[in-house]
Amino acid sequence: MTVEPIPDLKSFEVPSESRPRHIAIIMDGNGRWAEQRGLPRVEGHRRGVASVRRTVEACAELDIEQVTLYCLSSENWKRPQLELDFLMHLLQQYMIEERKTIMANRIRVCTIGRRDGIPEEVQQEIDKTIALSSSNTGTRLCLAINYGARQEMLDAMRAIAADIESGKLTPDELDESTLASYLYTRGMPDPDLVIRTAGEMRLSNFLLWQISYAELWVTQRCWPDFAEADLLQAIRDFARRERRFGGLPQRQPL
Repeated sequence: MTVEPIPDLKSFEVPSESRPRHIAIIMDGNGRWAEQRGLPRVEGHRRGVASVRRTVEACAELDIEQVTLYCLSSENWKRPQLELDFLMHLLQQYMIEERKTIMANRIRVCTIGRRDGIPEEVQQEIDKTIALSSSNTGTRLCLAINYGARQEMLDAMRAIAADIESGKLTPDELDESTLASYLYTRGMPDPDLVIRTAGEMRLSNFLLWQISYAELWVTQRCWPDFAEADLLQAIRDFARRERRFGGLPQRQPL
């Protein structure tokens, strides 16, 4: 396998104002990567952690405000128990082993999704890392764990219905910004750029409300092979696009 040189991020030619504020990534192809090499699927997940590390560090160096990673969907519970157990182990290990890197890069960690199904010992390590990094002022790293967009909207609707019933909210007060304040992502900017690896051309129930106007970028590379050069190319392509939001372009593309 050819090893690509690590790019010099400090000399990246796309100015900060033309970079996406929030990048969301569907990390696909770990199992496929392993199967293509005659390895167990779990080895693809293990190798995928290295891609998480280099991508998050690169985003921090590029001053990207937020990165959201689709770690575990609400549908992924259908996978074999052995694979799920390994994913939980990797998540716990990541939360422990990456704390020094997280703090060194001033990264602030948070999660979205339901907590049910996540082992207690994994939740404890997640909470420790969130608390430890809560005062950091760099890139926000949002991990979507046991997350599904339909599930998120259903939870929001239930909370809205309860507040209307209790008198805290009236139907007339309900608008897009009010609904957004009931989503898991309240207080976060909507993604500007969605990256999907492994060549799949679907959204897989990921941030469906939030990515209404996001730019999509798909690569054939499986997630374990995703490198800094791929991230930079995605940002270059983003900077060249005209974002209209239903009207005229918001800025001139590069």
